[in-house]
Amino acid sequence: MTLVDITGLDVGYLRHRTVRPAVTGLDLTVAAGEVVAIVGESGSGKTTTANAVIGLLPANGRITAGSVRVDGIETAGASERTLRGLRGSVVGFIPQDPMVGLNPTKRVGAQIGEAIRLRGIRGPAVRAEVLEYLGQAGVPDPESRARQYPHELSGGLRQRALIATALAGRPKLIIADEPTSALDVTVQKRILDHLGGLVRDQGIALLIITHDLAVAADRADRVLVMHHGRKIEEGAPAAILTAPRQRYTRQLIGAAPRLAHGGRLVPRFDVRSSAAEDPVLTLTGVGKTFGRGFTALDDVSLSVPRGRTHALVGESGCGKTTTLRIALGLETATRGSVRLGGTEIVGRSWQQLRPLRRTAQLVHQDPFATLDPKFTIGQSITEPLVSFRIGDRRSRTARARELLDQVALPSSCLDRLPTELSGGQRQRVAIARALALRPDLLMLDEPVSALDVLVQDQILRLLTDLQQALGLSYLFVSHDLAVVADVAHTVSVMSGGRVVEEGPVAEVFGAPRSEHTRELIDAIPGRVAPVADAA
Repeated sequence: MTLVDITGLDVGYLRHRTVRPAVTGLDLTVAAGEVVAIVGESGSGKTTTANAVIGLLPANGRITAGSVRVDGIETAGASERTLRGLRGSVVGFIPQDPMVGLNPTKRVGAQIGEAIRLRGIRGPAVRAEVLEYLGQAGVPDPESRARQYPHELSGGLRQRALIATALAGRPKLIIADEPTSALDVTVQKRILDHLGGLVRDQGIALLIITHDLAVAADRADRVLVMHHGRKIEEGAPAAILTAPRQRYTRQLIGAAPRLAHGGRLVPRFDVRSSAAEDPVLTLTGVGKTFGRGFTALDDVSLSVPRGRTHALVGESGCGKTTTLRIALGLETATRGSVRLGGTEIVGRSWQQLRPLRRTAQLVHQDPFATLDPKFTIGQSITEPLVSFRIGDRRSRTARARELLDQVALPSSCLDRLPTELSGGQRQRVAIARALALRPDLLMLDEPVSALDVLVQDQILRLLTDLQQALGLSYLFVSHDLAVVADVAHTVSVMSGGRVVEEGPVAEVFGAPRSEHTRELIDAIPGRVAPVADAA
């Protein structure tokens, strides 16, 4: 039975009295019990298509042509009353960001209960079903989790809470918009396993919206590739990966670290037989205990050799970001030693640490959240120079132009605002800003996890080129082992606040000694062969 039947769909957005097309001439069907994935880069029309199916286009969105039938009901141009009758009971929706999709002021159980009550369920049965659906979504200890607020859950548990909310309406179709893009590979695997199990056990259809071709290849019965609002290719995952007809599809496969080598981890660098230079950063026996005796880090030791990249990998909550913040002096270690550029920083005051800020800079995961929306790009890049009273206005502007050139952005960006740039361009600006003080070390916290594969590939190439040109060292935090294999020389694998394995990437990924490392590698989507030796 066909649940979704889209024919000749055109969707656009009204701007300055003109409808600018976002989706053109789209044909798509989704059958009961089928998993269909729509893939493409940002702006390709994936999310617009999903929103059009259930009438969730923004106020300026317009369906200008075509038909969208969901469970036999036409939704293009349908009334809000008709659409509300479909939402939840026929179509469940899992948004990309669980912190946006969940109400921060309500307990998780109460939010799932709202979807259950819409089916007419009342009294104690609501509570029982809340726990049932949390269990179906793979949430451990549903009784306790139902009483918690969203901010008290990890990213993986919040995503499962959204899955439980979608299931509570007993839908025939679930639309999952980038459901795992910001999650580590093991949590990602568990969530996708649960969604796949629901398709098998309950006959629910699943429409996955993703920029991750590896996830699509691993999970879908059929893959649809979109580019500039048009469907350019469609077929079985094996056919798409092994014999893509379109040049754009080949570009997506080639740019995806998880797929570029046939699904194998192929470390770019093999430093097993070469001596490292003196470290620019060293952590020795570092521990961190927060209030109420929670130990976040326990005896963590690592070093970042000058001119090389050292990666930190592990599941969410393993201590990666806490380690990075201690290394930068943003958190104080409870015990142990941290030496930055040969200087001990543990126990130093903010005033004593300030001069050291010039030697190490941070690049965040989300540049949009860290760039002041009221500052022009030029002001954001030169702000560190102003803070340290380096140069005058003319020399700072010249430095900003030089930095934009280094990150391959035109100087015309100087007068633009962050909202006028794409995600990849904003990340280039964040890197330029971090380079303004000519640091020896950049600390990069998931710098490409929120970017689609083509932009991700551009940023990774940029980081490699900058390292070679400027002799930079990187401490690179990531949950994506394929990205780490592409950029890092050495790696520390973390679990439960401890380093469980470390060494050259070619050694750790090629012959892992730790069971946890093997679990991380086995969870990578799109793997079709064992880990390869370094190239």
